[in-house]
Amino acid sequence: MRLLTFTDSSDSPDGNSTERLGVETGGLVLDLAILADHAGVQLPHDLLSFVQAGPAALEAAGRVLAADPAGRPAGAVHRLDEVTLRAPLRPGKIIGVGLNYIEHVEESSRSLDTDKDLPPRPVLFGKPATAVTGPGQPILHNADLTTQLDWECELAVVIGRTAFRVSEEEAYDHIFGFSIVNDISARDQRRSGQWFFSKGQDSYAPFGPVVVTRDEIRDPMALDLSLRVNGVTKQKSNTRHMLFPIARLIADISSGMTLEPGDVIATGSPSGVGAGMVPPEFLRPGDTVEATVEGIGTLTNPVVDAR
Repeated sequence: MRLLTFTDSSDSPDGNSTERLGVETGGLVLDLAILADHAGVQLPHDLLSFVQAGPAALEAAGRVLAADPAGRPAGAVHRLDEVTLRAPLRPGKIIGVGLNYIEHVEESSRSLDTDKDLPPRPVLFGKPATAVTGPGQPILHNADLTTQLDWECELAVVIGRTAFRVSEEEAYDHIFGFSIVNDISARDQRRSGQWFFSKGQDSYAPFGPVVVTRDEIRDPMALDLSLRVNGVTKQKSNTRHMLFPIARLIADISSGMTLEPGDVIATGSPSGVGAGMVPPEFLRPGDTVEATVEGIGTLTNPVVDAR
């Protein structure tokens, strides 16, 4: 199931449309709330609540979607190009993983003064929920704060069940699905080695365009991912090159921190970040960034002047 959050401007001429929970299929967006109400089925009306509702919500949604398409009520079906996608949900917390691709460890040691040796355990940091922005929404470039705004295409893991001290063998049982995070960073705002302000400013976590449920991704450790700036490819890799695979990340994080439904793990960036280019390249107002992960889609965001 390809779940998303959308607005439909036709239902509110003033532009203040209500965010709705939808399913994307074949270029169409199905409004789950309308379909569920029509079928007499109770379903959460937002994706975070849907994730928190657990397997029962997924099973109920499956039954609703399996109903005869000819019986769908008015307003339940939209063309994808007629709606505006939003960030799928607002996570309780976003756990970022640094230096999780071997080639990125090497380029970071050259350009960002990080350790040249491979980390023995996952390198973790946080991004606040206020950093989240959705597909098509702007990445804010404030030249008063940074001249080194950088990109990082990452596979995002959306947690579906509370996880605390889970083993690697149990880890996948706690995953709801997968999405994309572009881990935007102001490289010149690292403070004594701390990354929170560098990576946590508003709009520094573009997220989406959809959340694909776990059953739809055959092997999340074998997905191509890439990133383009103004149509030029900057990153191109595969999740099989992660230093610490997804199961190890969940086990490590949950060893001392409770992961809750709707939390997001941004699993790390491959090489090809702007700081690692020779000479370095950074985002500027007017740029367009496209982050793509196989089986999920493309997350596109413009860069705008925020001064």
